[in-house]
Amino acid sequence: MRVLRMLALVGIVAAVSPLQADEAGDLVFADRGPWNLAQGPLVWQISQTGPVAEGFTPLGKGTITLRAAKDPSDGKPVLELAEETARIKRRIGPFPVSGGDPVLTFFLETTARDMAALTGGSPFYIRNRLKDALFRGGELRHEGDVTIASFAPFRDDKNRERMAGFDTLELRFTLGDPKQPIRSMVARTGSLAGGRPAYDSEMVLK
Repeated sequence: MRVLRMLALVGIVAAVSPLQADEAGDLVFADRGPWNLAQGPLVWQISQTGPVAEGFTPLGKGTITLRAAKDPSDGKPVLELAEETARIKRRIGPFPVSGGDPVLTFFLETTARDMAALTGGSPFYIRNRLKDALFRGGELRHEGDVTIASFAPFRDDKNRERMAGFDTLELRFTLGDPKQPIRSMVARTGSLAGGRPAYDSEMVLK
């Protein structure tokens, strides 16, 4: 099983903190390891809609599950993801117990792959721009006991006119304690070029 490419937080009225260095990115990429799944797997509900196109069919509804496993090569503890939707059932991994956030990796890689398929753009360029946006800027909005980190990676991109509507892409992450799993992850655009429906991909922790 292959490892997905790693791309390389009160009140009713939200408080917005624009571009405080890389604070928003630091929260999204906070160190959440070592992962403790003694109480069982963690499950995120998937909901994805968008246009049907060559190389892309929306996932619809399903789940992505993070669970403990053993590396078949040496028997050591590792993590793996299980993706289950109407059209895909697969295992992804292994991932190290103490490194990174496999679910965040899955979400970002899925977004990059889908954007490339729907725009004909370079997946390498898209991954680099996503990573750059997450590490260099964003906005934080506090709502009750959660913080929402938002990013618009292609809003000022020099190639935005060629992105078929993905220049409107917004990434939004809902976090509680940054050391705990991300509560929700959203990738959403406005209507796409040619009157096509918006791309909308969401993962919510059960």
